[in-house]
Amino acid sequence: MGLPNMSPDDSPNRICVGRIAGAHGVQGLIKVNSYTEEPMDVAAYGPVTDEDGDRMFELEAKRMAKTQVLVRIKGVMDRNAAEALRGTYLYVSRDVLPPPADDEFYWEDLVDLAAETIDGKSLGSVLSVQEFGAGEMLEIGKRSGGTTLVPFTRDIVPRVDLEAGKLVVDPPPGLLEPVTKNDPEQEPGKGESVQ
Repeated sequence: MGLPNMSPDDSPNRICVGRIAGAHGVQGLIKVNSYTEEPMDVAAYGPVTDEDGDRMFELEAKRMAKTQVLVRIKGVMDRNAAEALRGTYLYVSRDVLPPPADDEFYWEDLVDLAAETIDGKSLGSVLSVQEFGAGEMLEIGKRSGGTTLVPFTRDIVPRVDLEAGKLVVDPPPGLLEPVTKNDPEQEPGKGESVQ
């Protein structure tokens, strides 16, 4: 699942640093998928808010559990309270974060960038950034049509120009081919008469 959509007024001011994945144990510890470079830093920038900015949470990072950070949230003392927060995205104000280094980007900065191939063919725009555990993927397409997941690597996305509002995709063969589902009527052996 990618980052939730934010209104244009909010996106420049807040950055998503993680997502609550669920409870850990019975005493209110929470598993967080951290989106910070150093996972334990999900709690290093002060209080976080939910997507709407309505609820504020004070996080205390305890330890890593495989790829997730186990955190304590002030006021969450049992498993039920921890489970109730599952799926909540956690945001901090952009001004508390360090500026990204050259060739690094905050995910929110990539959303809505125009995407085109190296020969100038429009692919639509970046709709979201996905993280499935093997690296970031850009969901590219048109909001009203189909989308394509593109690995966000230097080889496949060689240029990102935030000022121009676009990025360039150099797809390997087959990456941008439409995916078609097999028609059971066309599968070998189906719909054919037997002699």
